[in-house]
Amino acid sequence: MLARFITLIAAVLAFVASTAQAERITVFAASSLKNALEEIAAEFDADTGHKTLLSFAGSSALARQIQLGAPADVFISASPDWMDLLEQGGEIDAASRFDLLENDLVLIAPAGTPAEVDLQNPAELEQLIGDTLLSMALVEAVPAGIYGKAALVSLGLWDRVAPNVVQTSNVRAALALVSLGEVPFGIVYASDALADSRVTLVGAFPTDTHPDIVYPAARVQSSKVPAAQDFLNYLATPDSERIFENHGFQIPQRPQ
Repeated sequence: MLARFITLIAAVLAFVASTAQAERITVFAASSLKNALEEIAAEFDADTGHKTLLSFAGSSALARQIQLGAPADVFISASPDWMDLLEQGGEIDAASRFDLLENDLVLIAPAGTPAEVDLQNPAELEQLIGDTLLSMALVEAVPAGIYGKAALVSLGLWDRVAPNVVQTSNVRAALALVSLGEVPFGIVYASDALADSRVTLVGAFPTDTHPDIVYPAARVQSSKVPAAQDFLNYLATPDSERIFENHGFQIPQRPQ
């Protein structure tokens, strides 16, 4: 009886200790990461006992929230520019920053649309879009919108299509407009097109028409959660990279 009691007490103490070590990690991440990051966070939590809280929005909105003191532990941006801004302001730990992912920019239409276009040919793209609406994330603030505008400017089409652009607060909202059939075309990331079976890929924009699409990740400087660095490290493990690739992202070359 005494031995069983001692065993029970030991088990309770072990449970209390493990619970005390578990931490809550708040991650601010670009909307395009939603599907992949939810899968990775679930595996991280199961492996470590920590609890990951994910908050998705446009990178610009998340960066501004961090500037205003929002309680985030990790930030993953869809553009180096917003991470640069936070680094310059001392809001992220520069030593923890690394390039996590890369992506491609694509044109989509509702599933079943018999449309395919060579996006290296501006005339072909202009004829396809015509006077129809085109959904894009905010072209002056959200990375996907900024990349999309740069591509259209490079192809000499921005002034032509700008009046028909429907701007949304983030790239997943732009995706939804096409997915629901509200808008006939949209510019999103390749990973977004893969995430929704209700859209079809019309074509990929040449990489030389827009800045490289890079997702930097870093720990927020004000974070008091040691496990935030564990989560960042977990994102670069082979298992996490496999999940990212399955969702249409690319893994950049990293220093060894």
